[in-house]
This record gives sequence, C-alpha cells and structure tokens, in this order.
Amino acid sequence: MSGTLTYAVSDSLTMLRRNLKHAQRYPSMTISTVIMPVLMLLMFNYAFGGAIGAGITGAGDGAYIDYVAPGIILMAATAGAVATAVGVCVDMTEGIVNRFRTMSISRAAFLTGHVVGNVLQTLIAVALVIGVALAIGFRPDASVLEWLAAIGLLALLVLSLTWLAAGMGLVARTPESASNAPLPFTFLPLLGSAVVPTDTMPTGLRWFAEYQPFTPVIETLRGLLMGTPIGNSGYLALAWCLGLTLVGFLWARTAFGRTAKR
Repeated sequence: MSGTLTYAVSDSLTMLRRNLKHAQRYPSMTISTVIMPVLMLLMFNYAFGGAIGAGITGAGDGAYIDYVAPGIILMAATAGAVATAVGVCVDMTEGIVNRFRTMSISRAAFLTGHVVGNVLQTLIAVALVIGVALAIGFRPDASVLEWLAAIGLLALLVLSLTWLAAGMGLVARTPESASNAPLPFTFLPLLGSAVVPTDTMPTGLRWFAEYQPFTPVIETLRGLLMGTPIGNSGYLALAWCLGLTLVGFLWARTAFGRTAKR
C-alpha cells in the first residue's frame, strides 16, 4: 500500500512539473488570469468608484477601493478555472492521455498534476491582484491570523473551482468549448456582493445574490480583511467550498474513468 502511494505521489509530482513547464512556455493563459481582474479593479475604482462608493456606507470619500477589492480578489481566484478546463481538454483531444495510459503511470497523477499546478498558478495571480489593489489604495486592517484565514479560504475556493473546471475539460469536445464553460465562475461574483451590497438590488436579483455560493465567500473575505461583520457567512462559505470540491472531484474522476472506456 505504501509503495503504491509513493508511486502515485511521484507520478503526480512529475505531472505537476510538466504542467508548470507548459505554463512557463505558454504564459498567455496565466497572464489573462491576472489581466481581467486587474482591469475590473481599475474600472470599478476609477471609473465607477465615485458614483457607486458614495452610496455605500463607509465607502465614500474615495474609500470604495476597500469595499470592492475583496470582491475583485475573489474574481481573480475564479479566473484560473478557464486555464484548467482548456489544459485538460487539450491533453484529452491531442491524444497524450492515451499515451500516458500505455505507460506505468498512476491514473490519479494526470488530474492531480493539472489541479495542483493550476491551483498554484491561480494563487500567484491572486497575489499579483492583491499587490495591484494595495498599490492603488486598498488598505486592509487584518492581522496575520486573519490574512492566513483569508488565504486559506481563497485556496479552498480555487481548489473547488479547479476540480469543477477539470471535469468540464474532460467532457468538452474542443478547447474552445472548454474555455467557455467556466466563464460563469468569473462573472457570478458580480451578481453577488462583489461590487455593491445585495440589499441595494431589486428583490429577485437580491434573492439570487444572497443565496448563490460566492456571496458568503466574498462577505467572509471582506470581514477577514476589513473587519466588517461576518455572521454566518463563514460557515456558509466553508460549506460551499467543501461541497463544490467534493462534487468537482467526483465529477472529474467519473469523467476520466469514462474516457478510459472509450
């Protein structure tokens, strides 16, 4: 049993190195993961911040950046799902997976390498977006422990979305369709509390915003970084992240098993 586990870990590390080298050679997907959230951050802060911020309690007088930055940071955490789906789909459609199956490689290594590699890349992108936010005026008052909790929550969210994106990449027929499938992950935070409080929305949209998975994650992240009330959002955020991780893992494993039977 220990020998099998050792081989699985070794093969997964090999696949991880492969995916990180691919990202280094073809950095366009990683760069796009950073560019979109940064553009959104700049747009909402400088173009819309004066008008929107004036209507948010505690976010007036140019301090809208403190409200919107946690939401955009979360959007950066969701953006990496596209790279995962495309990377998995490319490997599936180009036949490299069939070659792996003829070799003495752990079946878990392929997906594990993709998931861990893309989690690391996405967290690097999140760190860069945080750096930009700090440079343009974001001023969190979190303690070291609160920063660690926020990073842990973001890492768990990234892990859950990466497993879901891996499942999407496995069932997609083309890389183009794989790139479109995870896009709702990136834009759903905008229909939550990322840029405005949910209580300012019309009734129907407010109901959706309050009960979708990203809103409690945003509120928990904002509470950890800015000291706003978290309430039961922390428990809901953990429940959503753990549930989505389990669903994504089971979906990806089942989809990968089905492709092996084709």
